Amino acid sequence: MRTKLTVFCLLITAALGVAMEVRSQIAVPPPVSSIQKYLDPQAGMTADEAVRTALERNQELAAMRKEVEAGEQLLRQAGLRANPSIEFGGERQIRGMDDRYMVQGGIPLEIGGRIAARKRIAESELEIRRLAAAERERLLAGEVRTKFGEALAAILKLKFTEEILETAKRNFDLVAAQVEEGRRAPLERNIEVVELNRIRAMREDAEASAELAMLELRNLLGLEPETSMRLRGTLDVVADGLPLQSDAVSSALTRRTDLAGAVAVRRLAAARGYQARAEGRIDADLMLGYQRMRSGFPFQAYDQNGMLMPIENRMNFFTFGIKLTLPVFDRKQGMLAAAKLEEEAAEKRREFGELVVRREVAAAYVKLNRTVRAEQIFRVGVRDQAAQNLEVVRQMYELGSRDLLDYMGELRRYIEIENDYIDVQREAYLARIEVLRVINSEELTGK
Repeated sequence: MRTKLTVFCLLITAALGVAMEVRSQIAVPPPVSSIQKYLDPQAGMTADEAVRTALERNQELAAMRKEVEAGEQLLRQAGLRANPSIEFGGERQIRGMDDRYMVQGGIPLEIGGRIAARKRIAESELEIRRLAAAERERLLAGEVRTKFGEALAAILKLKFTEEILETAKRNFDLVAAQVEEGRRAPLERNIEVVELNRIRAMREDAEASAELAMLELRNLLGLEPETSMRLRGTLDVVADGLPLQSDAVSSALTRRTDLAGAVAVRRLAAARGYQARAEGRIDADLMLGYQRMRSGFPFQAYDQNGMLMPIENRMNFFTFGIKLTLPVFDRKQGMLAAAKLEEEAAEKRREFGELVVRREVAAAYVKLNRTVRAEQIFRVGVRDQAAQNLEVVRQMYELGSRDLLDYMGELRRYIEIENDYIDVQREAYLARIEVLRVINSEELTGK
């Protein structure tokens, strides 16, 4: 009898120890809700606002705009005529009285279209700089919208994990109460503890992903890492506003700044060829001057005092002429050949660029159509059905016809399906952004 009483006391002590351990495991303060920390349905930043902020604050883009301004000044410089030259000189006879002084100036005429050639090159270089800045805007806008979608998906996963965590807490409280009443075995409470802590670990991982995505988004926007920022938007894909694929190809070939850049490079090569032909022609400088000469013969006459004095002869001359530069040896043959080859290379790059654009448009529309269909199938045929299955298993578990492991297995499947659904939503969202990027839609940059 005494032995049975001792065993009973030990069991009670062990049960109390387990209960205290369980309570210590769940005594964790609730984290701040992701809705308040990362999302703001009223005042949060939208994707369009994020793009505008990035285009205004991105330092790389600001540097490229400065390069465009520098190109405008170079174009201004190219239109200026060459400076005139002036030369001073003189001669004086040693031990004599003859001397000569002169001043002469030269005005470069720059005939043969040299000024026009310089301007054509400067205009082509300026166009390339402008198109490079526009191309960077296109790529940056696509990066910002992509990172915005990834951050939004990470936040939605965090939100869902927090909802599952709240459900797991309620389930634990219910099972713990039933264990204390003796209606369920203590093992079920321990299983609930393991599941609860697993979901807590999932939440920490989900919040880490959300924080990292927000940091990367702040970096693209040119904001400090500690800047407060909350988002506003959904991952719902709206097909309205997108052109048909056949129209999208034509639009992309017309609007893509990288293709326009290839055409501008070809024009630059043609301008260099024009400059080589202009510099290979004859050139001339207009020469104008003034000379003063003085010569004398000593002891040729007497003055009023009877002293011998030299007789001076002074002469003034106005000089003029033309200085010609004859293209005898250097007619810029190498520059002409190089410019021709560069123009052909630029044309090949443009043709290859058009093939790339056609492929990118086709791939973007394939991905968009497939991901949108996958999202619809997942939402109707997988996600909703999984939620119904979980509810049925939960009710059966509460009625006692299913055990706790069946319910836990169904819950894990539902969590996995919900996370997969958010991934599918994200892929459809990013596929639409890819379509906007490849056709360089006005919606992409908001211009």
